[in-house]
Amino acid sequence: MGVAAAAICLSLSEQEELEHLVRCSSAAHCIVQRARMILALARGLSITETSQHLGVWRKTVSGWRLRWLSSHSGQTVAERLSDQQRSGAPPRITAEETCAIIALACRPPADFGLPLSHWSAGDLAREAQVRGIVASISPRTAGRILKRCRPQATSFTPLADAEIRP
Repeated sequence: MGVAAAAICLSLSEQEELEHLVRCSSAAHCIVQRARMILALARGLSITETSQHLGVWRKTVSGWRLRWLSSHSGQTVAERLSDQQRSGAPPRITAEETCAIIALACRPPADFGLPLSHWSAGDLAREAQVRGIVASISPRTAGRILKRCRPQATSFTPLADAEIRP
């Protein structure tokens, strides 16, 4: 049994909201797990007991306890339990530009006066720049955009199976 950290004091509305999140079937699992951590700590369980009871790392419970205590009481419970912004560069190509590149790829290259039978990633990237869709784009990025939007073939083909069977 671990040493009990100072218990978290919850207002009635916070406790009700946390209990609602735990019972809510549409809440994300991570939010429900965090709500369970806070409720267990508020009941006076230690960090170690809470981690063992919920089957999570002790450091996870400790981190969410500190985050709960340091968060502003003006925030909603959901805001206090949600993920923080992660580091990293923002996307360089917007959703609108991605849609425009996909629309460009849906038309044959001949419509744009290009002597090609089909688009390559390099040709598509070059044409997107010529058309002013994006300032710059690499062929690799254009290829990734196309790969993400292509329909996936299923491994089960009932029509083909029906034709084979007598």
